[in-house]
Amino acid sequence: MRQIPPLAAVRAFEAAARLESFTAAAAELGMTQAAVSYQVKALEQRLGAALFVRERGRVALTPLGHRLLPTLSGAFDAIAQAFAVTREEDAALLTVATTFTFANTWLAWRLGGFQVEHPDLAVRLTTDNRMVDLIAGEADVAIRAGAAPTEGLESVPLMTIDFSPMCTPSCLARTEAALGRAMVPADLTHQRLISPDDPWWEHWFAAAGVETAGRPIQPGLRLDSQADEGHAAMGGQGFALLTPAFWKNDMADGRLVQPFALTATGGYRYWLVFAPGRRGVPKIKRFREWVLAKMAQGQAEAAAAAA
Repeated sequence: MRQIPPLAAVRAFEAAARLESFTAAAAELGMTQAAVSYQVKALEQRLGAALFVRERGRVALTPLGHRLLPTLSGAFDAIAQAFAVTREEDAALLTVATTFTFANTWLAWRLGGFQVEHPDLAVRLTTDNRMVDLIAGEADVAIRAGAAPTEGLESVPLMTIDFSPMCTPSCLARTEAALGRAMVPADLTHQRLISPDDPWWEHWFAAAGVETAGRPIQPGLRLDSQADEGHAAMGGQGFALLTPAFWKNDMADGRLVQPFALTATGGYRYWLVFAPGRRGVPKIKRFREWVLAKMAQGQAEAAAAAA
Protein backbone atom coordinates (compact mmCIF):
# COMPACT_ATOMS: atom_id res chain seq x y z
CA MET A 1 0.00 0.00 0.00
CA ARG A 2 1.40 3.38 -0.99
CA GLN A 3 2.20 5.77 1.87
CA ILE A 4 1.34 9.05 0.14
CA PRO A 5 0.62 12.34 1.90
CA PRO A 6 -2.64 14.10 0.98
CA LEU A 7 -2.37 15.06 -2.70
CA ALA A 8 -3.93 18.48 -2.08
CA ALA A 9 -1.06 19.32 0.25
CA VAL A 10 1.56 17.91 -2.15
CA ARG A 11 0.03 19.87 -5.04
CA ALA A 12 0.08 23.11 -3.03
CA PHE A 13 3.74 22.59 -2.07
CA GLU A 14 4.80 21.78 -5.65
CA ALA A 15 3.14 24.88 -7.08
CA ALA A 16 4.52 27.18 -4.35
CA ALA A 17 8.01 25.73 -4.70
CA ARG A 18 8.02 25.85 -8.51
CA LEU A 19 6.69 29.42 -8.63
CA GLU A 20 8.64 30.52 -5.53
CA SER A 21 5.54 32.28 -4.28
CA PHE A 22 2.51 31.33 -2.21
CA THR A 23 0.54 34.11 -3.93
CA ALA A 24 1.33 32.85 -7.44
CA ALA A 25 0.57 29.26 -6.38
CA ALA A 26 -2.80 30.35 -5.02
CA ALA A 27 -3.64 32.03 -8.35
CA GLU A 28 -2.65 28.93 -10.35
CA LEU A 29 -4.59 26.54 -8.15
CA GLY A 30 -7.66 28.73 -7.69
CA MET A 31 -7.13 28.87 -3.92
CA THR A 32 -6.52 31.61 -1.41
CA GLN A 33 -2.98 32.31 -0.22
CA ALA A 34 -4.03 31.28 3.27
CA ALA A 35 -5.27 27.92 1.95
CA VAL A 36 -1.94 27.27 0.21
CA SER A 37 -0.06 28.17 3.39
CA TYR A 38 -2.32 25.84 5.41
CA GLN A 39 -1.76 22.89 3.04
CA VAL A 40 2.02 23.40 3.05
CA LYS A 41 2.07 23.59 6.85
CA ALA A 42 0.02 20.37 7.06
CA LEU A 43 2.56 18.63 4.79
CA GLU A 44 5.45 19.89 6.88
CA GLN A 45 3.79 18.58 10.03
CA ARG A 46 3.32 15.18 8.41
CA LEU A 47 6.96 15.07 7.31
CA GLY A 48 8.22 16.47 10.60
CA ALA A 49 10.48 18.89 8.74
CA ALA A 50 10.28 22.35 7.18
CA LEU A 51 9.98 22.72 3.42
CA PHE A 52 10.27 26.50 3.26
CA VAL A 53 12.25 29.08 5.16
CA ARG A 54 9.85 31.90 5.81
CA GLU A 55 11.48 35.31 5.78
CA ARG A 56 10.05 38.80 5.66
CA GLY A 57 7.90 39.02 2.52
CA ARG A 58 9.36 35.94 0.87
CA VAL A 59 9.82 32.16 1.15
CA ALA A 60 12.79 30.04 0.18
CA LEU A 61 13.10 26.28 -0.11
CA THR A 62 14.93 24.28 2.52
CA PRO A 63 17.34 21.54 1.38
CA LEU A 64 14.52 19.00 1.80
CA GLY A 65 12.22 21.16 -0.33
CA HIS A 66 14.92 21.41 -3.02
CA ARG A 67 15.29 17.63 -3.00
CA LEU A 68 11.58 16.95 -3.31
CA LEU A 69 10.68 19.54 -5.95
CA PRO A 70 12.15 17.94 -9.14
CA THR A 71 10.60 14.53 -8.42
CA LEU A 72 7.19 15.95 -7.56
CA SER A 73 7.16 18.31 -10.56
CA GLY A 74 8.05 15.40 -12.82
CA ALA A 75 5.24 13.30 -11.32
CA PHE A 76 2.64 16.05 -11.85
CA ASP A 77 3.93 16.60 -15.41
CA ALA A 78 3.48 12.86 -16.10
CA ILE A 79 -0.07 12.95 -14.72
CA ALA A 80 -0.93 16.00 -16.84
CA GLN A 81 0.53 14.33 -19.93
CA ALA A 82 -1.46 11.13 -19.31
CA PHE A 83 -4.72 13.06 -19.15
CA ALA A 84 -3.76 15.19 -22.15
CA VAL A 85 -3.25 12.04 -24.23
CA THR A 86 -6.62 10.73 -23.04
CA ARG A 87 -8.32 13.99 -24.03
CA GLU A 88 -6.63 13.94 -27.46
CA GLU A 89 -7.67 10.32 -28.06
CA ASP A 90 -11.23 11.04 -26.95
CA ALA A 91 -11.46 14.09 -29.21
CA ALA A 92 -10.20 12.06 -32.19
CA LEU A 93 -12.61 9.09 -31.82
CA LEU A 94 -16.38 9.22 -32.22
CA THR A 95 -18.26 6.17 -30.96
CA VAL A 96 -21.76 5.75 -32.39
CA ALA A 97 -24.12 3.14 -30.94
CA THR A 98 -27.28 2.07 -32.73
CA THR A 99 -29.52 -0.88 -33.46
CA PHE A 100 -28.61 -3.66 -35.85
CA THR A 101 -31.41 -2.59 -38.20
CA PHE A 102 -30.49 1.09 -38.41
CA ALA A 103 -26.80 0.33 -38.79
CA ASN A 104 -27.23 -2.18 -41.58
CA THR A 105 -30.02 -0.53 -43.54
CA TRP A 106 -29.08 3.15 -43.28
CA LEU A 107 -26.03 4.25 -41.34
CA ALA A 108 -23.35 1.83 -42.56
CA TRP A 109 -24.17 2.77 -46.18
CA ARG A 110 -23.41 6.43 -45.50
CA LEU A 111 -20.89 6.54 -42.67
CA GLY A 112 -17.94 6.43 -45.04
CA GLY A 113 -19.06 9.79 -46.39
CA PHE A 114 -18.83 11.28 -42.91
CA GLN A 115 -15.33 9.85 -42.55
CA VAL A 116 -14.29 11.41 -45.87
CA GLU A 117 -15.64 14.80 -44.78
CA HIS A 118 -13.86 14.53 -41.42
CA PRO A 119 -10.60 12.62 -42.03
CA ASP A 120 -9.18 13.74 -38.67
CA LEU A 121 -11.94 11.93 -36.79
CA ALA A 122 -11.99 8.15 -36.41
CA VAL A 123 -15.44 6.57 -36.14
CA ARG A 124 -16.35 3.40 -34.29
CA LEU A 125 -19.81 1.96 -34.91
CA THR A 126 -21.27 -0.43 -32.35
CA THR A 127 -24.49 -2.31 -33.09
CA ASP A 128 -26.52 -3.68 -30.23
CA ASN A 129 -30.19 -3.47 -29.36
CA ARG A 130 -29.11 -3.00 -25.74
CA MET A 131 -29.25 0.64 -24.63
CA VAL A 132 -25.70 1.77 -23.96
CA ASP A 133 -25.03 4.09 -21.00
CA LEU A 134 -24.20 7.44 -22.59
CA ILE A 135 -23.81 9.14 -19.22
CA ALA A 136 -21.10 6.64 -18.28
CA GLY A 137 -19.36 7.21 -21.64
CA GLU A 138 -20.02 3.83 -23.29
CA ALA A 139 -20.59 5.80 -26.52
CA ASP A 140 -20.60 9.43 -27.60
CA VAL A 141 -23.96 9.31 -29.36
CA ALA A 142 -26.67 6.76 -29.99
CA ILE A 143 -29.45 6.46 -32.54
CA ARG A 144 -32.50 4.87 -30.97
CA ALA A 145 -36.09 4.14 -31.85
CA GLY A 146 -38.84 5.36 -29.56
CA ALA A 147 -42.18 7.08 -29.35
CA ALA A 148 -40.76 9.94 -27.26
CA PRO A 149 -37.41 11.48 -26.31
CA THR A 150 -35.26 9.44 -23.93
CA GLU A 151 -35.60 10.77 -20.40
CA GLY A 152 -32.37 12.17 -18.99
CA LEU A 153 -30.69 12.56 -22.40
CA GLU A 154 -30.68 15.22 -25.09
CA SER A 155 -32.75 13.88 -27.99
CA VAL A 156 -32.85 15.17 -31.58
CA PRO A 157 -35.64 13.75 -33.82
CA LEU A 158 -34.30 12.22 -37.05
CA MET A 159 -37.08 10.44 -38.93
CA THR A 160 -40.51 8.91 -38.51
CA ILE A 161 -40.53 5.14 -38.74
CA ASP A 162 -43.08 4.20 -41.38
CA PHE A 163 -43.54 0.83 -43.03
CA SER A 164 -45.14 -0.94 -45.96
CA PRO A 165 -45.19 -4.55 -47.21
CA MET A 166 -42.35 -5.56 -49.54
CA CYS A 167 -41.31 -8.72 -51.34
CA THR A 168 -39.24 -9.82 -54.31
CA PRO A 169 -40.52 -9.05 -57.83
CA SER A 170 -40.89 -12.78 -58.47
CA CYS A 171 -42.92 -13.26 -55.29
CA LEU A 172 -45.28 -10.47 -56.34
CA ALA A 173 -45.55 -11.90 -59.87
CA ARG A 174 -46.41 -15.41 -58.57
CA THR A 175 -48.98 -14.02 -56.15
CA GLU A 176 -50.73 -11.94 -58.81
CA ALA A 177 -50.61 -14.82 -61.28
CA ALA A 178 -52.34 -17.04 -58.72
CA LEU A 179 -54.95 -14.32 -58.05
CA GLY A 180 -55.42 -13.61 -61.75
CA ARG A 181 -55.32 -9.86 -61.05
CA ALA A 182 -53.33 -7.13 -59.36
CA MET A 183 -53.05 -7.47 -55.62
CA VAL A 184 -55.11 -5.36 -53.23
CA PRO A 185 -54.17 -4.87 -49.55
CA ALA A 186 -56.79 -7.33 -48.30
CA ASP A 187 -55.06 -10.13 -50.25
CA LEU A 188 -52.15 -9.98 -47.83
CA THR A 189 -54.25 -11.50 -45.06
CA HIS A 190 -53.99 -14.81 -46.92
CA GLN A 191 -50.35 -14.58 -47.98
CA ARG A 192 -47.16 -15.78 -46.31
CA LEU A 193 -46.07 -12.92 -44.05
CA ILE A 194 -42.69 -12.61 -42.37
CA SER A 195 -43.16 -12.05 -38.62
CA PRO A 196 -46.94 -12.36 -39.09
CA ASP A 197 -47.68 -11.66 -35.41
CA ASP A 198 -45.83 -8.32 -35.46
CA PRO A 199 -48.41 -5.76 -34.20
CA TRP A 200 -47.26 -3.32 -36.86
CA TRP A 201 -49.10 -5.44 -39.43
CA GLU A 202 -52.33 -4.42 -37.71
CA HIS A 203 -51.34 -0.74 -37.99
CA TRP A 204 -50.77 -1.13 -41.72
CA PHE A 205 -53.98 -3.09 -42.34
CA ALA A 206 -55.94 -0.45 -40.40
CA ALA A 207 -54.41 2.33 -42.49
CA ALA A 208 -55.34 0.37 -45.62
CA GLY A 209 -58.93 -0.06 -44.43
CA VAL A 210 -58.61 -3.84 -44.19
CA GLU A 211 -60.74 -5.60 -41.59
CA THR A 212 -58.56 -8.08 -39.71
CA ALA A 213 -60.84 -9.24 -36.89
CA GLY A 214 -60.40 -13.00 -36.68
CA ARG A 215 -57.56 -12.94 -39.23
CA PRO A 216 -55.80 -16.28 -39.09
CA ILE A 217 -52.10 -15.90 -38.32
CA GLN A 218 -50.41 -17.86 -41.09
CA PRO A 219 -47.30 -19.88 -40.30
CA GLY A 220 -44.20 -17.88 -41.09
CA LEU A 221 -40.76 -16.82 -39.97
CA ARG A 222 -40.51 -14.91 -36.69
CA LEU A 223 -37.45 -12.64 -36.80
CA ASP A 224 -36.08 -10.15 -34.29
CA SER A 225 -35.06 -7.24 -36.50
CA GLN A 226 -36.22 -5.48 -39.62
CA ALA A 227 -32.79 -6.05 -41.14
CA ASP A 228 -33.29 -9.81 -40.88
CA GLU A 229 -36.87 -9.52 -42.15
CA GLY A 230 -35.75 -7.56 -45.20
CA HIS A 231 -33.12 -10.13 -46.09
CA ALA A 232 -35.63 -12.93 -45.58
CA ALA A 233 -37.96 -11.16 -48.01
CA MET A 234 -35.11 -10.88 -50.54
CA GLY A 235 -34.63 -14.61 -50.06
CA GLY A 236 -38.18 -15.20 -51.30
CA GLN A 237 -39.66 -16.06 -47.91
CA GLY A 238 -42.76 -13.90 -48.30
CA PHE A 239 -43.92 -10.35 -47.54
CA ALA A 240 -42.08 -8.31 -44.91
CA LEU A 241 -43.20 -5.05 -43.34
CA LEU A 242 -40.28 -2.68 -44.01
CA THR A 243 -39.37 1.00 -43.81
CA PRO A 244 -39.07 2.19 -47.45
CA ALA A 245 -36.29 4.69 -46.70
CA PHE A 246 -34.09 1.83 -45.49
CA TRP A 247 -34.54 -0.35 -48.57
CA LYS A 248 -34.59 2.08 -51.48
CA ASN A 249 -31.27 0.77 -52.84
CA ASP A 250 -32.64 -2.77 -52.85
CA MET A 251 -35.79 -1.57 -54.60
CA ALA A 252 -33.75 0.40 -57.13
CA ASP A 253 -31.64 -2.70 -57.86
CA GLY A 254 -34.71 -4.92 -58.24
CA ARG A 255 -34.22 -7.06 -55.17
CA LEU A 256 -37.41 -5.79 -53.51
CA VAL A 257 -40.67 -4.20 -54.64
CA GLN A 258 -43.25 -2.25 -52.67
CA PRO A 259 -46.65 -3.36 -54.02
CA PHE A 260 -48.57 -0.50 -52.40
CA ALA A 261 -47.62 3.15 -52.02
CA LEU A 262 -49.39 3.28 -48.65
CA THR A 263 -47.20 3.45 -45.57
CA ALA A 264 -48.29 3.43 -41.93
CA THR A 265 -46.63 4.25 -38.64
CA GLY A 266 -46.90 3.05 -35.08
CA GLY A 267 -45.95 6.48 -33.77
CA TYR A 268 -42.25 5.70 -33.43
CA ARG A 269 -39.30 7.63 -34.77
CA TYR A 270 -35.53 7.50 -34.68
CA TRP A 271 -33.73 9.91 -32.35
CA LEU A 272 -30.13 11.00 -32.07
CA VAL A 273 -29.35 11.02 -28.35
CA PHE A 274 -26.34 12.09 -26.28
CA ALA A 275 -25.50 12.97 -22.70
CA PRO A 276 -26.76 16.30 -21.33
CA GLY A 277 -24.35 19.17 -21.81
CA ARG A 278 -22.42 17.51 -24.67
CA ARG A 279 -24.27 19.21 -27.54
CA GLY A 280 -21.34 21.58 -28.10
CA VAL A 281 -18.60 18.90 -28.08
CA PRO A 282 -17.02 19.36 -31.55
CA LYS A 283 -17.18 15.73 -32.67
CA ILE A 284 -20.80 15.38 -31.54
CA LYS A 285 -21.75 18.68 -33.19
CA ARG A 286 -20.15 17.59 -36.47
CA PHE A 287 -21.93 14.23 -36.46
CA ARG A 288 -25.27 15.80 -35.50
CA GLU A 289 -25.08 18.31 -38.35
CA TRP A 290 -24.05 15.60 -40.81
CA VAL A 291 -26.79 13.11 -39.92
CA LEU A 292 -29.48 15.81 -39.95
CA ALA A 293 -28.30 16.95 -43.39
CA LYS A 294 -28.44 13.36 -44.68
CA MET A 295 -31.92 12.90 -43.27
CA ALA A 296 -33.11 16.12 -44.92
CA GLN A 297 -31.54 15.05 -48.22
CA GLY A 298 -33.33 11.68 -48.09
CA GLN A 299 -36.67 13.30 -47.31
CA ALA A 300 -36.24 15.76 -50.20
CA GLU A 301 -35.40 12.92 -52.60
CA ALA A 302 -38.45 10.93 -51.45
CA ALA A 303 -40.71 13.95 -51.93
CA ALA A 304 -39.33 14.57 -55.41
CA ALA A 305 -39.82 10.91 -56.37
CA ALA A 306 -43.42 11.01 -55.17
CA ALA A 307 -44.22 14.22 -57.05
